[in-house]
Amino acid sequence: MDLNLDREAAILETILFLESEPLDHAALARISGLGKELVEAALEHLKETLAAPGHGLELAEMGGGWMLAPKRDLWETLKDRYGRKNDQKLSRAAMETLSIIAYSQPVTRAEVEAIRGVAADTMIRFLLDKGFIKEVGKKDSPGKPIQYGTTKDFLKFFRLGSISDLPKLGELERDRFELEDSE
Repeated sequence: MDLNLDREAAILETILFLESEPLDHAALARISGLGKELVEAALEHLKETLAAPGHGLELAEMGGGWMLAPKRDLWETLKDRYGRKNDQKLSRAAMETLSIIAYSQPVTRAEVEAIRGVAADTMIRFLLDKGFIKEVGKKDSPGKPIQYGTTKDFLKFFRLGSISDLPKLGELERDRFELEDSE
């Protein structure tokens, strides 16, 4: 069955343009009134259409949903003007702490400090304020310390579909992120 999906793709493109957060298939189906299978086909059609030369946007999967984003090469040219310069920069300490949390989650403050070798209170508060990490539970150990994990905002900021899209670590790096008392 060969469908012309131009209208359906245009509907989804408009929805994604108007929304500020990534939307999953179910949300796109609900908002558009299209069936789930039609949404999937229309998304694929939209992705192919936007991939063609002459388009400045691409369909990007981020944080478990879809959104329109500038094509990477164009963003590099325009980010100084349109990027939130100071908001978008993370210090080396923040990136290090965020990396430990991303690769080791769920992880406690003490575990982050054990891996990093320095206090992590300030960086954890900073990353919580930025919305890149959140409390995901309490460890079943004395004192029930809070465990942290990454958020959808983290995935969106780094243009990742899921945690599994993080770059793979080499053996040396993997050893650094492992906790001594992991069971």
